[in-house]
Amino acid sequence: MPLIPRAVAGRRHPGAVIAALCSISLLAGLTGYAHGQAADRSAARQDDGPPVQAAPAPTGVWAGAGAGGRVRTAESVLQVVAHPDDDLFFINPETAQSLRSGRPVTTVYLTSGESDGVNAPRVNLPGAAAPARGPSARGDRAAYAEARQNGIRSAYAEMVTGNRATPWQRRAVRTAGGGFAELDTLQGHPQVRLVWSLLREAGSITRHRPHSLYGLWRDESAALGSRLTSAGPVRRSFRYTRTQLVETLVGYLRWFRPTQIRMQDPTPGRLDRDGRYADHQDHFAGARFLQEALARYGEYAARGAVPHFTVETYLGYFNGGLPHVLGGRTARNKLRSLDTYAWADRSRRPCGAPAGCGDLKMVPGQQHRGWSHGIRHADGDSVSWLRADRGGALWAYGVLDGRIAVRHRPAGAEARWGAPVLLPRTGIDPTLATVRLREGRTALVGTRTVTRDGPAGYRKEVGWVDQRAPGPAVRSGSAVRSGFGSWESLGTPETGDPAGLSDISAPAAAVGPDGTVTVVVRTSRHQLSGRVRQPGGGWGPWRALGGSGVHGTPAAATDGAGRLYVFGATANTVLAWSAPRPGGPLTGPYATGLPAVTGPLTARADGRSAVRLSARAPVSGHVLTARLSGALPRTARGAPLRAGRVADLGGAGGYGPVAAARLPGGRTLLATRADHGDVQTAVVDERPGGAGAEARAKPAAARVRWSRTGFLAAGAPAAVPAPRGAGVDLAVEGLDGRLYWARIRGDGTTGWHRS
Repeated sequence: MPLIPRAVAGRRHPGAVIAALCSISLLAGLTGYAHGQAADRSAARQDDGPPVQAAPAPTGVWAGAGAGGRVRTAESVLQVVAHPDDDLFFINPETAQSLRSGRPVTTVYLTSGESDGVNAPRVNLPGAAAPARGPSARGDRAAYAEARQNGIRSAYAEMVTGNRATPWQRRAVRTAGGGFAELDTLQGHPQVRLVWSLLREAGSITRHRPHSLYGLWRDESAALGSRLTSAGPVRRSFRYTRTQLVETLVGYLRWFRPTQIRMQDPTPGRLDRDGRYADHQDHFAGARFLQEALARYGEYAARGAVPHFTVETYLGYFNGGLPHVLGGRTARNKLRSLDTYAWADRSRRPCGAPAGCGDLKMVPGQQHRGWSHGIRHADGDSVSWLRADRGGALWAYGVLDGRIAVRHRPAGAEARWGAPVLLPRTGIDPTLATVRLREGRTALVGTRTVTRDGPAGYRKEVGWVDQRAPGPAVRSGSAVRSGFGSWESLGTPETGDPAGLSDISAPAAAVGPDGTVTVVVRTSRHQLSGRVRQPGGGWGPWRALGGSGVHGTPAAATDGAGRLYVFGATANTVLAWSAPRPGGPLTGPYATGLPAVTGPLTARADGRSAVRLSARAPVSGHVLTARLSGALPRTARGAPLRAGRVADLGGAGGYGPVAAARLPGGRTLLATRADHGDVQTAVVDERPGGAGAEARAKPAAARVRWSRTGFLAAGAPAAVPAPRGAGVDLAVEGLDGRLYWARIRGDGTTGWHRS
């Protein structure tokens, strides 16, 4: 076994980083939507009692009408974070969704988060309790690390059982890297596990600390030592070299055999104002070590020795300065878990543990600086990964085991999805954009992270893979051919990893009527940069497109006349770029007059001279759409664009991009993530006067009916029109790495089927 259980005898503060993030304003309620403001004000701590969480289908069971009505899966989630509470701030509510569904969830904490060892409020805020008495107030790092563990155990127990006092079994284990870790298992719920790797934290967000995860990653230290807790089962100190830490992480992966891996952002970039890291150095350094481990673990998956896996990355500190994503019950539940971790009610709930039962450096719930109301996938999510060819066959493009996965379903009512065919190039990041070339072939654009050369060669590049000829993957002798060529690197607009921490977004891409392909990314300077492929196949250089304060992944689309539009969201509005003639250069940015939204944005053609932009409203998570018509002005930057009225289509909260496909009769199917982590769908009429049209913007949310699937999904759904007017084909990837597909008709669905 890579990790053998046996008995053996940074802190980074939410308030401290906000000063460094002052170049980004907190924008709760910026949109002015009354329902959003009310939901945000309601996100205070709940009364006593168990939190009300989502309860999707029980472990390994998906709801659906196909295949006997129930589909069995084998899911396992592994989360790897730097500090205790990073999961609660940056991955929740997805942590709670998985826990409450009964699926196996394991969270690995790389450092002990010992900080200065003082377990007491940092600032005197209204409602803050007096500083704690006892050893922790005098700077006991081992005791503070133990208190943080106690807070995490309470928060997880409450999310799973509703009772924070549910006991845990704690034991020491030997790691594959030759050190030790603590393994905690929740009593009565053996699928819920916490792993404490017990390494020292950096002790600073951005200052140079050679004896830290980042110092170890940069080869500035030969080894990083441990920080044991005051009451934990691990009693023997240890040290890890760089190689030993990677071996330890590979050991965790081989032991827990995850089908989805959740990690922090390895390329968070720098702040525009002063060039400091936009996230804690422990966060992205730990994520980079995990990337190295995943590259090695992927070799086991390639041999079939472990299950296929997907990866999701999560934005860190930068969330605090962007429009709030979460509101209502979802935000209250997340805040509840943070307050439980912080032992916010310690005056009413005494603790028998000498170290204390939570992290008292945490400020009261209303001061969590926006992180309690945010969650963003750092690589964005694509809704273009499902394609239909002219014969009615379906193609799905995703990333499994760090490689591009191509799935094919032949045309026909009884056809089944084939097994995924994995392209050879490794290190592919989670999100792909797909485009259809003029000849009917498909091309895939994404980013790839190179880790094999260590810190000297670490880089993130944009790449392109095109389909040589349409057709299913076939087996020829012992070789499998996917129909796609090899990965073609397009380089990066960044000058190097030290300059911007390789911070580029997932790409957006669009094809003009002349065959020109435009690829656009957001850079570490929070501007856009683009590269153009000519119809003959040659690529031009990266060209800066400007903009200011753009975050997330851009969106690109052409209207019916072939005009290209590119959109990028800022904290205040949406900016636009345009190429008024096919093949012409992009100009902009131009103002759209649209309000603040949460992304990722999606754009699609809407008639000959317009595109339709979709996004989510801050706080409420409602689906918003707007029709932007006509060629963009060629006058001074900032000239307004002709944008239709924003239509609020409602929905069950949630976050992430909006997939759309036309149904027969002119209506449109929308699909996106709901507040409980499942997929929700709605049928709207975007024609003038229809439900969802701008002319009916005010009552549209009440008139649009949303349906829920009730099962958890990874990433965003995708939809395409079915052949011969049969409806819409809708697909989503499960937490088990399998593909789930349904056909949506005007009168409902034919049921979900698993690949």
